[in-house]
Amino acid sequence: MATRAAAEPGRSTLSAWAAGQRKLRPQRFTPSADGLRFAFYGRMSTVDFQDRASSCRWQRDYADDLIADHGRIVVEFFDEGISRRVAWSDRPQASRLLDAVTDSARGFDAIVVGEYERAFHGQQLEQLTPTLVRHGVQLWLPETYGPVDFDNPRQLALLDLLGVHSQREVSRARHRTTAAMRAQAELQGRHLGGRPPYGYRLADAGPHPNRAHAAWGRRLHRLDPDPATAPHVRWIFEQRLAGRSVASIARALNDNGVPCPSGADPARNPHRTGRQWMLTTVAAILANPRYTGRQVWNRQRTDRDALPDEEPFDRHHEIQRWSASTDWVISREIAHTPLVSEEHFVAVQAIHTAPTPADGIPRCYLLAGVICCGVCGRIMDSHWVHGRPGYRCRHGHTSTRARTSAQPKILYIREEHLLDRIRHDRGLHRRHPALRSPDPERLAAYLFTNNMIIVCDHHAWTIEAETATYPLTPAGSFLATTAKIPAQRDGDHAKHEQPSQFVWK
Repeated sequence: MATRAAAEPGRSTLSAWAAGQRKLRPQRFTPSADGLRFAFYGRMSTVDFQDRASSCRWQRDYADDLIADHGRIVVEFFDEGISRRVAWSDRPQASRLLDAVTDSARGFDAIVVGEYERAFHGQQLEQLTPTLVRHGVQLWLPETYGPVDFDNPRQLALLDLLGVHSQREVSRARHRTTAAMRAQAELQGRHLGGRPPYGYRLADAGPHPNRAHAAWGRRLHRLDPDPATAPHVRWIFEQRLAGRSVASIARALNDNGVPCPSGADPARNPHRTGRQWMLTTVAAILANPRYTGRQVWNRQRTDRDALPDEEPFDRHHEIQRWSASTDWVISREIAHTPLVSEEHFVAVQAIHTAPTPADGIPRCYLLAGVICCGVCGRIMDSHWVHGRPGYRCRHGHTSTRARTSAQPKILYIREEHLLDRIRHDRGLHRRHPALRSPDPERLAAYLFTNNMIIVCDHHAWTIEAETATYPLTPAGSFLATTAKIPAQRDGDHAKHEQPSQFVWK
């Protein structure tokens, strides 16, 4: 027996010996039937903190126990490093499985998963059901003790509950993690990961405060000034405080042969050329509050924006956006060596090098920064037109590229028309009576103080507060019609004093 077992390929001597022991109980030989052919689907969320072999194995074991005496698994689909919130059509292996389901020569009769939460989130199973029913593919779940009966109201109610539970589990985990990171950044000034800013390097900050993590050898890190790059950061802030423009600073760095951030640390920036300093690079350094020595977290957030409904599955894509400064988490104590004082950093943020108008008269835009384009979502540009402040959005178009017919037309809004509309909107005044003020500066200050933004497109204007939305333009109003910008003619004052036209071509 030992000789025969040792000859089996893929087994160690010990495994072959253990398989040959027959001392625990008598063997019951029963004829085996092929039964149903199953496709196994599994998933694991992270690659860094999970092991594929063990994660796939325990899910596969649950699936094997479920389908015992009913069939066998003939093909396997397993996604690695994929969140359950990602739609099936956007998961590599789940997408392959969907394609196989629609193939008449797919080679399997049913799908089996080891755990509901490994496969589905929210209403994903509800969206997948019509495809499975249409192609005659069963779904086996441990939670239903076998195949899902999509005509059974009790099972459908259970599936809805499982979907909600799966969604709630993700929400709870995200909330706990976010709350813990906020506390660690604010109270401890802890470095929460990521590459260090230009001018700093990572240094050891002692063992991990969690005893289990410390026993595994994990260490904390802090930011220390980099002797090679920290002097350049200090010089950049000094030059900006002296009134030098951002472009001039970038040009001086390039002329002096100072390596740019991606050039100084190419290992962390393989996606960048590292050739020279850019204006945006210098601007990002000047806007980074971590150079004050405070730990600052949540400057950026990740949003999940819904994609157009072109499929039976709800699809989203993740996009990073800058958070408002009021949402930043700032450490209470100095967490690392500062490269600029807080006073100088704040002073730098107040420096603006806007071009001086040819007539020498300063331009005042009361609503700059609070008017958003409803077409493309951008902040509208301040634009002086016909001697009046206004705002425009070119939807990303620049003079370096030729316009195409598919691009939306430029949107123009005059400040005086917008302020007048806000003053006379009674529905808005019921909740915000201060917006009736005849003083434009007080009205604009109220909008800024209460985090209210104005969203405009070619047909409607809306004020969005934190808890409510107030349409300023009734449906079917004259805003749907547009008028051309009047040509400037000497002495033709009547052309400039057009009736209230809020949108110009």
